[in-house]
Parts: sequence; C-alpha cells; structure tokens
Amino acid sequence: MNRPERHAAGRTGSPPVDQAQGLRRMFATRVLRFIPVVASPEARCGGLVLERLCTAYESFGLRTLVVDASPQARDPGELVAFDIAEGIEALSSHVSYMPARGLPLRYADARGSCATLLDALADASPQSDVVLLHAPASELARVMAQRARECSVRPLVYTNDLAEGLTQAYAAVKVLAQRGGWMSYDLLVAAPVHSTQAQAVADRLARCADDFLGVAQRLAVQLDLQQAAQAQPDARFLSLASGLLHAALPHSLGDSAFEHLTSPGSALPGRVAPVFN
Repeated sequence: MNRPERHAAGRTGSPPVDQAQGLRRMFATRVLRFIPVVASPEARCGGLVLERLCTAYESFGLRTLVVDASPQARDPGELVAFDIAEGIEALSSHVSYMPARGLPLRYADARGSCATLLDALADASPQSDVVLLHAPASELARVMAQRARECSVRPLVYTNDLAEGLTQAYAAVKVLAQRGGWMSYDLLVAAPVHSTQAQAVADRLARCADDFLGVAQRLAVQLDLQQAAQAQPDARFLSLASGLLHAALPHSLGDSAFEHLTSPGSALPGRVAPVFN
C-alpha cells in the first residue's frame, strides 16, 4: 500500500524557512500599546509619575518606552530627523527613554494631525510593549485623537494637592474632551501620604469635569511623593496601571519595524509623514 502524500497546503505551524521569516512571523503578531499621559508643568511630579508607571509595567513583565514631549523635556537629538530610533536611550532592560520636546509637530499633516508619529515610534522601537506618550493635552489630541476614535482610549491626568495644580488639571481635561473627544480619564494626585487636600482635589476635579464638561473621572489614586520610584507599587496603583493598559491605543507593527530589527544602522525612516493628503 502506498503511503498517502502530505500536502503542504494542509500543514499548520510549519517552521520558518530562515531567521528573517521567523522574525517577521514573531513581530507580525506584536502589538504596541500607546498610553497618553498629560504633561502638567505646574504639578512638578511628571518624572515621578513616569517612573512609577515604568516600575508597574516592569512588574507585569513589559518593556516600556517613555516618549517625553513635555515642555520640560530636552529637544530630540539632531539625528532624529533622519532616523527616529537614534533618539531612544536604553535606561534598563525594561525601560527606554526618548526626549521629544517639540517632536509631535514635526509630523503635522495638512489637517493638523500628528498621527504618523505613532507609526514612526512603533517602527523605531518594535521591542517595546508599552509607549508612554507624555505631552501637553493639545499635542496628545493632535497625535492620538484621530486613531483613537474607534477605541476606548483613556488618558492619564496628574496633579498635586494645590489649587494651581487643580486649575491646570481641569484645563487639561477640557482640552482632552473638546479636541480629543476623550470623555473619561484617570487621575493621579501626587501628594504626601498624610495630605488632607489630596482627596478633596480629586473630588473637586471630578465634580467640575462632570458638571461643566460631561467628562467622567474613572479612578483617582494618590501617589506618595516620598516613595522611591523603584518600590513595588501598591494594589491601587497597579489597578490604575492595568486599566490604562487595557484602555491604551493598540498599534500593530509594520514591515518597517522589521527593517529596524534587521538593519539597525538604516539612515532613513521606513515611513514618511505626509504633508499633503
């Protein structure tokens, strides 16, 4: 009796032909998640917020890229104009950092959208699992609002327990709602653990956002200013970090992300931001 032939079309899970094909398969299923974090200069705690988030995601086994486009950040390096990956600094095995003040507007198209920055960042850092985009509310709206319309993206707002911080946080929530269409947010209040004003600030912001903007404050967590950035986050902070991850903007990696892996010295980005479209 003749042995029945095996047809290649019926095989599943066939091994890759070479290493390149194997990498393509692996990264074709990779999804980065972009989390918008509203920069608030008046709060003076942006660095702590970003560090604590990175620690939380590292405890989940995730690798995080921090893209800092806040007014306090450094300008991106000159080589970023040719290859955005040149601006990424590895801080540890799980955390990378990119100073990016003013970078979003370099990707503005004819409609004022800077959404192609998301493609460039994903291509430049395909090993990352999470991208924290730290920028003013207006720039977050330019970068993410267009693509977030079909997703339940929820930004993170942070403030302190002072009146000036509360005013800035409300202004940010207003911009997020009017220009980004985001009708809910999470809140971090950075204050000493025994602060008598932290909860009052969160409650006041929640009432104003709901009464005047129709925006919901989903979760408010107090962030201890005295706690070390590398300390294990508590359960409430981990819950907030997890919720932000589930409400992040997903982004599937493209072919040019693979090009960055196989040709790290490439001088030109794989995608070009359109000027007229």
